[in-house]
Amino acid sequence: MKRITTYLLFLITYFVVMDCQAQERSALSPRIANYTMEVELDVETKKLHGQTTLIWKNIGTKPTDHLLFHLYYNAFKNSNSTFFKERGFPGILPENIDEECGWGWTKITSVTDPDGNDLSTNMTYIQPDDGNFDDQTVVRLALGQSVKPGESFTLTYEWMAKVPKTMPRTGYNKDYYFFAQWFPKVGVYEPAGMRYAVKDTWSCHQYHSNGEYYSDFGIYEVSMTLPENYVVAASGRQTALSKEKGKKTWTFIAEDVIDFTWSASPQFVITEDKYKATEIRLYSYPEKQVFADRYLPILKFSMEYLEQILGPYPYPTLSVVDPPIFGLYTGGMEYPTLITSLSSRIIPSGIKTTETLVVHEFIHQYFMQMVASNESEEPWLDEGLTSYFEGRILDAYLGEKTSAVNVMGLKAGNREWNRAEFFNSEYRQVASNIRKSWEYNHGGYAPISYNKTALWLETMEGLLGRNTMNDIFKTYFEKWKFKHPARQDFVSIVNELVRQNHADTYPQGFDWYFEQVLYGTGLCDYKVANISNELIKEQRGFFSDLEDCNTTFQNTGPIYKSSVILHRLGELKVPIEFLVVTDDKDNPSTVYHWDGKERSHELVLNGNSNIISVTIDPDNKLPLDHNLLNNSMTVSRQDGILRSLSARFITGFQHILEIVSLLV
Repeated sequence: MKRITTYLLFLITYFVVMDCQAQERSALSPRIANYTMEVELDVETKKLHGQTTLIWKNIGTKPTDHLLFHLYYNAFKNSNSTFFKERGFPGILPENIDEECGWGWTKITSVTDPDGNDLSTNMTYIQPDDGNFDDQTVVRLALGQSVKPGESFTLTYEWMAKVPKTMPRTGYNKDYYFFAQWFPKVGVYEPAGMRYAVKDTWSCHQYHSNGEYYSDFGIYEVSMTLPENYVVAASGRQTALSKEKGKKTWTFIAEDVIDFTWSASPQFVITEDKYKATEIRLYSYPEKQVFADRYLPILKFSMEYLEQILGPYPYPTLSVVDPPIFGLYTGGMEYPTLITSLSSRIIPSGIKTTETLVVHEFIHQYFMQMVASNESEEPWLDEGLTSYFEGRILDAYLGEKTSAVNVMGLKAGNREWNRAEFFNSEYRQVASNIRKSWEYNHGGYAPISYNKTALWLETMEGLLGRNTMNDIFKTYFEKWKFKHPARQDFVSIVNELVRQNHADTYPQGFDWYFEQVLYGTGLCDYKVANISNELIKEQRGFFSDLEDCNTTFQNTGPIYKSSVILHRLGELKVPIEFLVVTDDKDNPSTVYHWDGKERSHELVLNGNSNIISVTIDPDNKLPLDHNLLNNSMTVSRQDGILRSLSARFITGFQHILEIVSLLV
């Protein structure tokens, strides 16, 4: 018996050790901020009651004696928060918000350290971005001791939150709840040398109207207690479900993620699917189940597409929440392993909003979830990169000319949609791409962060080719997944691969391009300004005989001096290809190249043929080009002669007027 007991203890110890080692091997991220949370939703008072244990690791180079926390729900506390001062009081809020007290807030009620010391009086609201005293979305907690580099520190805190009604990205309406940025969350302590930090510093911005979120990776184990008729969708995988006294407690665990989000409603119906080892769940209201046939196939296509280009989706679950119409403002968002979309039977199926949103939000699982750039400070680095891949995936799945709209003969691709949103915006030159999200205070956040970035990435693909672009993004993803890159990290990889793959064309890399599209505000616009075909009847003057001025050589056939003049109307300078078509039956078309730097460029051709037409960018490699209507010109031979004669007449008449003016 003793031998059996010893043997069993050995086996138990062995498997525990092996399990711990397996967990350690399977860690994908540094797991700096790890949360264990228990939270209960009171649907009558619309309040959350939570308890959190946070294990936080100092990865800095120096000790810190304080932590900074986001209290995002305080953005909805009143109209004086920075969020509402920047945004204005949006019309999306319900008219009866004051009568129903639909405002929200978060309050930490107690904090204890590992020794049981009460730190509740050590909290101070700070406003690191704008000094708005009324903004309480960031709190500083003095620890009463220092956490050394490499050490971990454990805090336990209790908190309450009033759930807001119908606020952007979060809140409740009727029996639908969506919880994003809903709990007190620690900021990011950046060591010297990380991103732009010259010394150890906290990155914990206030909740701004534009931009989103930035957090460290960790493990979240969250238990949510609600009335028993509610169904819960959440980040990660469900590990337990218990029932007691008319309530259910749902427990989920999400590993190697930067956040945890959940939603709940008694109306949710779950549609299940699978892509390889990933369980896919669509949470929708009964009348919206029909959209599963649109969501799930394109979602699996997107997973396969990015797996081939970047790498596999590493998480065991992926959840999609399709909110009801009264939960509209929580749609079209991205969180770790959980995304939201929007659908409506009113919108024709040929308008691909449903597909566009689910593809866009899924791509965010790669850019800003795994490659965790700072969305608040560099929104283009996640939204722009995501918008670029959105176009690629939608074009591949739905067709290049029909991936955005295909209704009653009206067709448009995703690229055309991006162009329309950017070039039709009055804010397209109001700022460069390097603005922080809240610094777009005069407009332009979405057109520049999303659309402009997608267009200059597509133009970069036109200049370098898709193979090089795939190399760039594969390298970027592999190097920076589960880390926090900045813009120079992306630029450096581009330069490295451009010099490697295009040494003859761009030996210095691509800094010249980034100076214009990333740091600059100029537009790209090239124009075919003129085509002329001039018939040269004979050659006159001195040739072989210098004594006989009348010596001539008759041409064996008609000789034409044909020319093309191109103009650069915009500030942006990129290499240009232009197609010249002539009436030469043997060699009717030729592609010529221009570096695109000067304000004008002339191509002169002498021969037996006339130029019929000229087209700038014949292969549509430059979606950044503003006005596509001036990219081509067609002229007949006679038109060319008449154009030349007309120009001469106008010029001559102008000279006559100038002379007359001098004599008057």
